[in-house]
Amino acid sequence: MKKKVVAGLLTVAMVAAMVTGCGSSGGSSESSSGDSVKESYTIGISQFAEHGSLDNCREGFLEGLAEEGIVEDENLKVEYKNAAADMGTAGQISDSFVSDKVDLICAIATPTAQSAYNAAMDTEIPVIYTAVTDPVAAELADEDGTPVGEVTGTSDKLPVEEQLKMIREMLPDAKKLGIMYTTSEANSVSAIAEYKELVGEYGFELVEKGITATADVPLAADDLLSEVDCITNLTDNTVVASLPTILEKANEKKIPVFGSEIEQVKIGCLAAEGIDYIALGKQTGKMAAQVLKGEKKASELNFELITEPGFYVNNKVAENLGITVPEELAADAVESFDEITEE
Repeated sequence: MKKKVVAGLLTVAMVAAMVTGCGSSGGSSESSSGDSVKESYTIGISQFAEHGSLDNCREGFLEGLAEEGIVEDENLKVEYKNAAADMGTAGQISDSFVSDKVDLICAIATPTAQSAYNAAMDTEIPVIYTAVTDPVAAELADEDGTPVGEVTGTSDKLPVEEQLKMIREMLPDAKKLGIMYTTSEANSVSAIAEYKELVGEYGFELVEKGITATADVPLAADDLLSEVDCITNLTDNTVVASLPTILEKANEKKIPVFGSEIEQVKIGCLAAEGIDYIALGKQTGKMAAQVLKGEKKASELNFELITEPGFYVNNKVAENLGITVPEELAADAVESFDEITEE
């Protein structure tokens, strides 16, 4: 029996009995290796929360599959469900996909990846995840990157040092850097640990505020903003889903908020050294295609990373805050924005 992973710092109670085996979604033919290759597929996509970066992962994932000849409404049926940042709902979604005997589960974000693997580990259903910051800390991979079972995917590990360097260049006089995070998200706990190791090298003092649910965000934001010179955001799903609230409060106090990817910059964060989530999703889709076609098992594919971050900046936010973007940074921007997009 494989060991179940723990969702962040909380043990998730999984419900319903596990169903063994994958259902047949269509006709099949023999591959060169003698394995049965399906002509059509049914996959379940479980997304932990609805916000831009995770939506981009889903879009990219389907694009990646399509580039490999697996196209929605042609030879692919997609069951998409959103957990609305609730772990109980995520568990129910995972169990429903197992009951439906889908051919593969795509899990978007760490909590859903853990939940999906817990539900599917005793079946033949592979789990391909994306937007999991630290698969090792999430107990989805071993230290060398090998999967713990039929589960693999892509990591959106934050370029923490690049982010700190960028913030220091933009705010040379800032001293206290704030971060809000969900204590039960393994990805956030891992990122906080890395920030703690590095902030001193860039002359910052780190101020953390842990939350357990969306309802905690307004008060935590008020507390954090009363103590810091700026805030940097993680890929924390609960926090990102509440980012408009945080930005509204920060703007009132003229405190800059830095994002972790492009969508956060679009809606009002000052800047980010982040990754392209559509590209990350596309990379994940190509991995899933190998598994669906029978070319590889999920357990044969180590998790993958996008290693080159890009600089994104919102010039309108900089103008509102009275901040001048250094010329060298501005020249290197992958993309810059002159307006704030309503989410």
